[in-house]
Amino acid sequence: MNGIHDMGGMDGFGAVVPEAGEPVFHAEWEKRMFAIAAAVPFALPFADDHLRREIERIPPVVYLGSSYYELWYHAIMALLAERNAFSPAGPQGANPPLQADAVDAAILAGATTRMAAPHAVARFQPGDAVVTRNINPHDHTRLPRYARGRHGAILRNHGTFSFADSNARGDGPSPQHLYAVRFTAQELWGPDASRRDDLVLDLWDAYLEPAS
Repeated sequence: MNGIHDMGGMDGFGAVVPEAGEPVFHAEWEKRMFAIAAAVPFALPFADDHLRREIERIPPVVYLGSSYYELWYHAIMALLAERNAFSPAGPQGANPPLQADAVDAAILAGATTRMAAPHAVARFQPGDAVVTRNINPHDHTRLPRYARGRHGAILRNHGTFSFADSNARGDGPSPQHLYAVRFTAQELWGPDASRRDDLVLDLWDAYLEPAS
């Protein structure tokens, strides 16, 4: 989706001014929002891809006027409504509640979207020259606008992971190979960019084509 959230390479928003002694949370409700965001996916079947999709759907005026955790609030409320969490019948596809004594173990165990995909073919090897596709999807994608139609080189293959675009649409994980791709700053930002700088993006196979 080409929305206001995809700000890479955009100008006119002023300088980034770090807050001196910035606290982790600026208000008590932000602590609760953080806890809710961590807990709700254990009860309802949605992932980070769905959360990002909903954040990207927030109207631009609301998005720009919202704080970080306010964006989380808007997105999670939309996901809860989508799954009928507020209806008398209860949410669709709810998981058994996570018991308090199991929380620490769940956090320590972590989570990953890496998955076995024996039929997924690795089309690229480290050192291969590639070009990103120039796509403009109407839903969630992890290929930023500034990196579309750009030439880079494969740095490494991370293995097979759930494809964010497919998962966010509700079409399932559709696992495929995920590559670290190196781009020069000048390739992305033009001749005025530093010759010394590179940027590495993690990009799925579906975003890439061999460079001619």
